[in-house]
Amino acid sequence: MSAAQPPATERHRLYEDALALLMGTLFVALGTAIYGKTMLLTGGVAGAALLLSYVTPFGFGALFFLVNLPFYALAWKRMGWQFTLRTFIAVGMVAGFSRMTDSWIGFSHLDPVYATVMGGALCGSGLLMLFRHRTGLGGLNILAIYLQERFGVRAGYFQLAVDLVIVAAAFFVLETDRLLLSVLGAAIVNMLLAINHKPGRYLGVS
Repeated sequence: MSAAQPPATERHRLYEDALALLMGTLFVALGTAIYGKTMLLTGGVAGAALLLSYVTPFGFGALFFLVNLPFYALAWKRMGWQFTLRTFIAVGMVAGFSRMTDSWIGFSHLDPVYATVMGGALCGSGLLMLFRHRTGLGGLNILAIYLQERFGVRAGYFQLAVDLVIVAAAFFVLETDRLLLSVLGAAIVNMLLAINHKPGRYLGVS
């Protein structure tokens, strides 16, 4: 008996990449807005930008865009110009959507536990959409995707480890309950990625 042939890889169409870019960045922007309203922290560069926004007069969107700038050299060298361009656009869209979210939606009451779960689910789902269309959100996402594709290191597990370091730095900024909820939020985001973004599981390419 001949060995079973592996399933063929299907290339994404342009409109599929564009839709994933739009929806993924909207999800992440809304998730971080929910976290910002409840003084929670997410992981990665977004978490670092949120943390800085709590202790400086600058908004999340501007900080998120600026903190990401040094990572584009790695993206260009390791992931190619197409990935870098998509990532640069995605970062700009999240930064822009984050600034506009306050004019689109408001919360009269937002329970911190609910915010943790839904904000983490939104960020994780948005990142998953972007990852599956070879788009990151800069910073640690670039490094996480590179490590998974080059060495088989799960992107979610790598980000979880780094996110815990960022959350530890927030010990001096956040209240204890918000810090503990932020750990839960980081776990939600990264477990979504670890479970759903395994090498070889999703065969579409951009």
